[in-house]
Amino acid sequence: MDFELTEEQQALVSTARQFTKDRIIPIAAECDQHSKFPVDVFKQAWELGLVTPGIEEKYGGAGMGEIDNVLITEELAYGCTGIQTSITANTLAATPIMIAGNEDQKKKYLGMLAREPVFAAYAITEPGAGSDAAGIQCRARKVGDDWVLNGQKCFITNASIASWYVVFATTNPEGRHKNIMAFIVDRESPGLSIGKKEDKMGQRASDTATVILEDVKVPAANVLAGEGEGFKVAMQTFDRTRPDIGAGACGIMRRALEESIRYALERKTFGTAIANHQAVQFMIAEMAIKYEATRLMVHKAAWMIDKGSRNSIVASYSKAFGADAAMQVATDAVQVFGGNGFMKEYPVEKLMRDAKVLQIYEGTSQVQRMVIAKNLFAMFK
Repeated sequence: MDFELTEEQQALVSTARQFTKDRIIPIAAECDQHSKFPVDVFKQAWELGLVTPGIEEKYGGAGMGEIDNVLITEELAYGCTGIQTSITANTLAATPIMIAGNEDQKKKYLGMLAREPVFAAYAITEPGAGSDAAGIQCRARKVGDDWVLNGQKCFITNASIASWYVVFATTNPEGRHKNIMAFIVDRESPGLSIGKKEDKMGQRASDTATVILEDVKVPAANVLAGEGEGFKVAMQTFDRTRPDIGAGACGIMRRALEESIRYALERKTFGTAIANHQAVQFMIAEMAIKYEATRLMVHKAAWMIDKGSRNSIVASYSKAFGADAAMQVATDAVQVFGGNGFMKEYPVEKLMRDAKVLQIYEGTSQVQRMVIAKNLFAMFK
């Protein structure tokens, strides 16, 4: 066992931290206010190697491990989880291709992400199928050698700016997971259009919109997973990306903790800094505990991915605990700031708004507990 980062990982953290300090923190409030994603910042992150770091070298990527990925994610999230979510959404879209793609698909689509600063999106959620991913209604119909897709995908990160999408569709909704397939769909495909951009409570800097598919023809070469395999690929993807949500939670918590400590040392009540009041000390101590516990779970889940172990339960540990912890820590940070914490002039109100969606996307906190319980019971059968 070794909790030390390698020299390369320390350098990676340093690079990501400096980038966040210089390029994300100064614009985060403005991007949040105007619900705008800074594409120029994304391009700079890509040039530094902070975007889709896990793409293998043979496809033009850096070939980094999941530990490296969560280290980067935490640093970006410290600055703004909205900007971080759109940056790391490329990894979410690339992961099913890493898992199930054939060589041609990997060369084309992973190579595209490694070669130029373009966006990709993962499209599974629908208006009637969020937590119940097996209940998707988007239809896939075979026509000759091709497939035709019809349906809608909602709450899709990077929908408006993606060059391609991994889309999950079913040949028969009644068959649920048994009939779900996965396709790679190019943005310029006739019949694909973008619906409304969502006006969100938090993570407003991240692009989130609806993808509409009307008789979209997908060639056989772009079938990523056949009937019955699509759902498996979706779940295997979440096993590998849920630790990234935990890493985002770590970024929020570390920022909330540090902002609270600085404020508590400066703010005075009853003739002394509030850092001297036990009630405040206890809240800040709890923040630190939750951050450290989440980080350890995230790193264990990432370590298991890197060593090739099945990590479903630990990935859900890190996501469920981390999301709930981040929401509590951000709420407590607002409390430490008191009335000022409720004002947009201070950073903690944004942290609280941004934290909430961590308990919702990529499987709600309740769904994570279902996954955990299912895995625990399976161990004793």
